[in-house]
Amino acid sequence: MGNKQKNFISVVVYVHNAESRIDKFLSIITSILENNFEHSEIICVNDDSTDNSVEIIKEFSRNVAVSSITVLNMSYFHGLETAMNAGIDLTIGDFVFEFDSTVLDFEKEEIMNVYYRSLQGYDIVSASPNKKEKISSQLFYRVFDHFANLPYKMSTERFRILSRRVINRIGSMNKTIPYRKVVYANSGLKTDNMKYSVIGTADQKADKREKSYRFGLAVDSLILFTEIGYRMSMLMAVLMMAVSVLMVAYSVIIYLAANPVTGWTTTILFLSVAFAGLFGILTVVIKYLQLLVDLVFKRKHYSFESIEKLTR
Repeated sequence: MGNKQKNFISVVVYVHNAESRIDKFLSIITSILENNFEHSEIICVNDDSTDNSVEIIKEFSRNVAVSSITVLNMSYFHGLETAMNAGIDLTIGDFVFEFDSTVLDFEKEEIMNVYYRSLQGYDIVSASPNKKEKISSQLFYRVFDHFANLPYKMSTERFRILSRRVINRIGSMNKTIPYRKVVYANSGLKTDNMKYSVIGTADQKADKREKSYRFGLAVDSLILFTEIGYRMSMLMAVLMMAVSVLMVAYSVIIYLAANPVTGWTTTILFLSVAFAGLFGILTVVIKYLQLLVDLVFKRKHYSFESIEKLTR
């Protein structure tokens, strides 16, 4: 008991149709907590699972000595980001582990490696698999890094640890967190990322709701945290203005060198100038909208059905 860490550790686990993995996952987590920490809690955020995930968690909780296991049942499917925000709001630990899935493709020692790294002055330490990412993920992070102004490159993260300082600062900055990784990176606190060697074959099959959510999250994140929308609108505005200028020149040449239909030149001139002005105005409007979105974010509140305290 005397060799155990004094810090209170909270663990937040995202659970959505994970009946094939949740028992083994919780076994690993609880063994780490019981062997290394005096006080800890586990919060399983059940994001509208339609399988036996919750029943398995309840059965597992009857046979463990961990200080606390809680199931937070969301009222309906919220998606990873909002569901994890709900779980984090319940935590009381000095440090909080976030597990975005129950996939176990790492050695259990990696959990403590991340914790010890945080004790070296890092408020945020994440763990990423040391393997080639999927093409869709590569494309997303490449575009994101190119158009975002962040101190480090984004990548797929399996789990991370946060100090209470991070959670308090995020709460004071903005309670709505549409994409946690980016908000953490912009918190101004010291951050590190650790790579681990992948073991086994990860069993992670997303259902239609998860796939749709991930796609929407990727689009929202690009709009919220990068300048891709503004740059695309600027490019289109410049192209359309260039076309308008060419049309003006073309109409003048036709007027001087040929015998155009009456009213044709003035109509083309008017349309060209009007479209150039319209796209210029749209560019300014889009920029203002981007600024408003950056300041306010999208309000994403959550609702939960119940909180079940399974162990003392």
